[in-house]
Amino acid sequence: MTPVELSRTVLHAVRRAVDEGELRVVPPEKVLVAPPGPGGCGDYATNVALQLARPAGQPPQRVAEILRPRLLGAPGISDVVVTGPGFLNISLADAEGAVGLVREILRCGSRYGHGDALSGHTVRFRAVREVRAVVQTEALDRILRSQGAVVHLEDDHGTVVRPVPAPADPFRLGPDAARWALLYPAPHDRPRIGDEHLVQRESNPLFRVRYAHARTRALLRNAADLQYRPEPGPVADAQSLLQVLADHPRVLVAAATHRAPDRLARQLVAVADAVLPLLPAVLPLGDEKPSAAHRARLALAEAAGTVLAGGLSLLGIDAPDHL
Repeated sequence: MTPVELSRTVLHAVRRAVDEGELRVVPPEKVLVAPPGPGGCGDYATNVALQLARPAGQPPQRVAEILRPRLLGAPGISDVVVTGPGFLNISLADAEGAVGLVREILRCGSRYGHGDALSGHTVRFRAVREVRAVVQTEALDRILRSQGAVVHLEDDHGTVVRPVPAPADPFRLGPDAARWALLYPAPHDRPRIGDEHLVQRESNPLFRVRYAHARTRALLRNAADLQYRPEPGPVADAQSLLQVLADHPRVLVAAATHRAPDRLARQLVAVADAVLPLLPAVLPLGDEKPSAAHRARLALAEAAGTVLAGGLSLLGIDAPDHL
């Protein structure tokens, strides 16, 4: 991991802490990392906790402890130690951690991120006859079950899902675009029911997600024609993608716990945006023969496509192999 990649990783941890309500600050545009000074340890250190302490209204040590577990969960980081008034000292892992992540995703397939975080929990939903509430409840049913919860839909009692209602019939857009239009905004936001969900352009988040998935499947077909297969290995300049893939199980738990399918939808957009820059380098060019680097990039692309397909399935949306 380069210092630039590590800086992005620390910034991502800050943004996660803000999104989850543990830090009330405006995230900085960039974070500086440098070799640790006297009294420090590890490969790099950052004073971001000291910078955020005053605007966050919390002691630097507390800010550092909020960020530490989020950094520990990032690919390429083996340890994080808080020293002095609140410095974060970061030790880097070798490439095997990233390789193991790709292997784990390919082993689990579309069930990557499923777990038992809510095992033993029973959730009861009361049926509501409003289209957005119905779609949200269906998605929550699948997401909660993916984390081990038992879900019941009843007519007389239970939790009522009451998102801001749809302003028009969304299913004129077709089932997939309709579900996305209702699930992508946060439940308290008014959904937009317009043709913007149908345009095949980068401005449409649903298109980017499905296009990224279809591209990964096409690359696997093309690689098979060239007679080489994906094989997990080190991939340079892929830290952002590895980070969002490693973050996927946590996002699923958060979406289930907070009854927020929009968190999963936004996660899929993040995965798509991170994998798309990788895809042009997956196949060899011209007379170039497939190398270990090509096989490793293909495996990483396949892992990203697997996460996209699994996430769309939980939202009740099709992930086509051709688009």
